Amino acid sequence: MQRLTEESQFREFVAGDNLTVVIFKTTWCKDCHFIDPFIADVEAAYSDRLTMAEIDRDDMEDLCSELNILGIPSFIAFRNGKEVVRFVSKLRKTREEIEQFLDRAVEVAKALPAAN
Repeated sequence: MQRLTEESQFREFVAGDNLTVVIFKTTWCKDCHFIDPFIADVEAAYSDRLTMAEIDRDDMEDLCSELNILGIPSFIAFRNGKEVVRFVSKLRKTREEIEQFLDRAVEVAKALPAAN
């Protein structure tokens, strides 16, 4: 999974007409590490419908403040630089819940008009 380390990378990553999903994590978050064993498989399973990247919240505090990232891990889907849908909860996220979120993100993105 691509790791974004600069705000300009993030802005470029989410700018296109394709669906992108950014996972906001930290190195000290146990729930973030819980998804590590399976997230690459999830990313591969959805590679024909979306592109994923991750950001360490502690490395981009200003951006995360702008995006109102409070809980981690947080999953936000973007299209054309705009947020489509997000998945945040205080509970540990299972693979099934993440896949349900990605399915919903794909459906919402399909319903949106293409960029002009």
